[in-house]
Amino acid sequence: MNVGGDQEVLERAAAWLEAGTSVWLVTVAATWGSSPRPPGSLMALTEGGLSVGSVSGGCLEADLTQRLGKPEGTPQRLQYGVSSEEAHRFGLPCGGRVEVIAEPLQDAAAIIPALAACCERRRVYRQLDLRSGVVTWRPAERESVPLSVGEARLGKLFGPTWRLLIIGDGQLSRRVAEMAAALDYEVIICDPRVEAPEEWDCAAARLETRMPDDTVLALADDPRSAVVALTHDPKLDDMALMEALGCKAFYVGALGSRRNSAGRRERLAELGLTTRQLNRLSGPIGLPLGGRSPAEIAVSIVAELTAVKYGVSLGQRPDTLLSTHSADTHRRGVEV
Repeated sequence: MNVGGDQEVLERAAAWLEAGTSVWLVTVAATWGSSPRPPGSLMALTEGGLSVGSVSGGCLEADLTQRLGKPEGTPQRLQYGVSSEEAHRFGLPCGGRVEVIAEPLQDAAAIIPALAACCERRRVYRQLDLRSGVVTWRPAERESVPLSVGEARLGKLFGPTWRLLIIGDGQLSRRVAEMAAALDYEVIICDPRVEAPEEWDCAAARLETRMPDDTVLALADDPRSAVVALTHDPKLDDMALMEALGCKAFYVGALGSRRNSAGRRERLAELGLTTRQLNRLSGPIGLPLGGRSPAEIAVSIVAELTAVKYGVSLGQRPDTLLSTHSADTHRRGVEV
């Protein structure tokens, strides 16, 4: 199961450290021009060349292994792509430049609070003194910036990966799961109807067989979670939406035609949801891309999820072709 960026790096680094292997923790501190990985990207590297994460998409990692050597001393600041020759050598596009900070670690205590914050779905701020190597921690504040780099310090915000809870297993759900996992979401598919959980075969997601409302409350009540209801079964979808529209999830969507979506809103209103809560619901789900196949509809769902995640205004959405296509495809016997 994909747990996403920082958490995966921290888990592997902690395991190496607890086994007695020292580690370089490498952070992209700054970039100029085009660069393969954004500031804040994380990588852990052992002296023996084992690594997890990425700071360049593959073009700098081999050089870092040779250049850094044994993880010891104080943090190092390294630049790549300063000259056009070096940029070409390391495969940096368009004359891009990358600055990384490599921090030697001998004790897992240096990263355990960050890992705990990721696992417990809360945020913590870690500050590294680049002269001494001393690490300090403080709770993250609302205005905390994700990355802060100075002459003598590196501050980075650690917290949970983005999580997507999909209600209902099926062909569309699995296409959405695969695309979301590729975008570093932790993906969970909830479906109490699965008869043989031990035979679950979706590598992109883990399975939950609790009832949808219980699963939403347990796993999606935070601002880095999204909930999409894709079962075509009002009993299950409505159970999930009742809780999701009242929780902290940053996005809530449900599949269905325009007519079905209107009926869903009426049912939810009768069950006590407020107009403000109902206005949070994206339904019919997805951007109006005109897709018909499960994969095409999954693209529209993940595209809308991405836009909302980054605060991109979608404006006044027209009556979506997606809802018509979803209904047409379903009538032809293809699960959507």
